[in-house]
Amino acid sequence: MRAYLARVDAVLVQALIAAALSFAHIHDVAMAAGQDGWKAWAYPVSVDLLLVAAWRRLRSGTAKAAAWCWFVIALAASLGANVATAGLLDLGNVPAWLRTLVAGWPAVAFLGGTLLAHSAPVKEAVEVIEDQEDEPETALEPPPQPAIEPMLERPSVPVPSALVDHARKVAAEHHARTGAPIDLPTLRTRLGVPPAMAEAIAVHL
Repeated sequence: MRAYLARVDAVLVQALIAAALSFAHIHDVAMAAGQDGWKAWAYPVSVDLLLVAAWRRLRSGTAKAAAWCWFVIALAASLGANVATAGLLDLGNVPAWLRTLVAGWPAVAFLGGTLLAHSAPVKEAVEVIEDQEDEPETALEPPPQPAIEPMLERPSVPVPSALVDHARKVAAEHHARTGAPIDLPTLRTRLGVPPAMAEAIAVHL
């Protein structure tokens, strides 16, 4: 156990040192490119946050193509800053193309972070549906619809178990209120899912 903790501590210290050095290099490049004050400190934060967001999306297993794209962009920005401070560029006389890249980076980081944040996986969407309260019933009841008929084959659309449990609660509430089984259009409206997903859920009710 002690050997394991020592190994973990060594890895953690190494990671902190590498992160601090990379952070300082990006800050120095931003300063040399004319981004002084708090802006120079914001650049390494934006690069590291985009790198972490892309890595997290890669670990989640969703939208891997976009995650790899933004991971490579953030890694290139970090490596580029590290290489630039190694004496390959004169930081006292930064070329115009580097100033342009540094000035345009905030827009790139904002776009990447927004796209990664809004490409949420299905599990997160199901959790949002569970947290929503049932919509209030309108004054006019819709015309009665035929009850859901059992399907002969299992649907090809995968249905999360959490969504099935939520659908059962909705169906039970509808039956208690109306005395009739819930129909497919009403189930789809209450859950806010596509028709194919509603049919797949109906099999489990």
